[in-house]
Amino acid sequence: MRPQYSGPPPERGLFCNRTLNMRAIKAVGYDMDYTLIHYRVEAWERRAYEYIRDRLVEQGWPVADLTFDPMLAIRGLIIDTAKGNLLKANRFGFVKKALHGSKAMDFDAQREAYNRTVIDLADRRWVFLNTLFSLSEACIYAQLVDRLDAGQLPGPMGYVDLYEHVRKNLDATHMQGRLKAEIIADPERYVIDDPETPLALLDQKSAGKKLLLITNSEWAYTEPMMHFAFDKHLPEGMTWRQLFDVVIVSARKPEFFTTRSTLFEVVEANGEALLRPHSGPLNRSKPYFGGSALELERHLGLSGDEILYVGDHMFGDVHVTKNVLRWRTALILRELEDEVRAIAAFRATEMRIGERMLKKERLEDESCQVRLELQRRRHQYGPRTDTLEGELVTRLAELRTETEALDAELGPMARAAGELSNPHWGLLTRAGNDKSHLARQVERYADIYTSRVSNFLFATPFVYLRSPRGSLPHDPSLPGGTPVFTTGDGAGSGPAE
Repeated sequence: MRPQYSGPPPERGLFCNRTLNMRAIKAVGYDMDYTLIHYRVEAWERRAYEYIRDRLVEQGWPVADLTFDPMLAIRGLIIDTAKGNLLKANRFGFVKKALHGSKAMDFDAQREAYNRTVIDLADRRWVFLNTLFSLSEACIYAQLVDRLDAGQLPGPMGYVDLYEHVRKNLDATHMQGRLKAEIIADPERYVIDDPETPLALLDQKSAGKKLLLITNSEWAYTEPMMHFAFDKHLPEGMTWRQLFDVVIVSARKPEFFTTRSTLFEVVEANGEALLRPHSGPLNRSKPYFGGSALELERHLGLSGDEILYVGDHMFGDVHVTKNVLRWRTALILRELEDEVRAIAAFRATEMRIGERMLKKERLEDESCQVRLELQRRRHQYGPRTDTLEGELVTRLAELRTETEALDAELGPMARAAGELSNPHWGLLTRAGNDKSHLARQVERYADIYTSRVSNFLFATPFVYLRSPRGSLPHDPSLPGGTPVFTTGDGAGSGPAE
């Protein structure tokens, strides 16, 4: 009897933008935070928020009553530092939803502010929320915009000045290390235990792939966190250090991938981590500080598409490695699991929306034809039917009534669709009926994307991941408007290589 293999739950799949043969990958590099180690987002971000707020209180700002709102921001939003707004844009850079501070902008105000605006992330005016670590920053900035508008903050100060002040205090919070010390002291409170992740890496290592850890976190944080997350799930006597061929901390990504920097060996002495300049081959038993991707490639004897890098930061992990080094890339989107489940739960309503939209399109098409017939009659040109003008006017009124009734039915369903996963912003990968700006970034720079590293378990180290055929507006459709060549929801489409 053949063994039966069950596939992963839909929300834990590996989603492919560009065909990737894992058998051709010789080395797999990993980020740590929100990649190999997943945090309880609300607990971490609430604590980070409280540290920023408390620093502001110490500086005399009247903000002690502010509290973290986990629904106010999601990954992939854009802060408009010039206007004090949180934005969700579609793949073309057009704004689809906006909050000024923490309050939704109405249609007219949003149109006036952004009708002629196309977001270009190269402009420093825009701050893209690349990672889950950005949520506390976006939340407190939005709330402070409300206070600034009410004249309750020290001044004079504009929205740009306010953002820079928030950013400075956030950086200071991380530099002081108090938050990380708190997490090291109580990791169960902040870390989601995933025993499958070490097994996935053991599979890859046993299949002959070199494993790399490249993290911006310092050694004093990396070592205890990796010990907590990995060692209890590894074979007896094995530690996380033995999994990796190269460990690099304080890597300064994205500069690690684009510039050259001195490489240091981390030397542990009397409970402290000291740095010693390093030259020559890398020793797998020693952790390193800094360095560069080019130096790492020389050590491995590998380059380009022989290396897969897995991380959660759209720019620092995925964009740069793809653009500069041509490494293969995998993006970790933990929120994807809730998103896929929400889409599945909404499927029946989505089908009803599709059916009613088809009916609405037929009514609109007939209405357009009737209006054109009336126009030609009144201006005496072109071919016309024998239908009486009064009958045409009556029919046009009937069509308008039917369309209004459909709109009344569609309205609540459309609003529900726009609030899936988050009442302000809806789905991560959608902006209205289009792909979100985040989804477009995923599509451009991530060869594959998935919710967690342990999803590689379902695929094995030998999988050949093939991208679906991309659909175009002129592709033939099935009943209900679904393209024959479907690519799935969100950022799951892309050309095969």
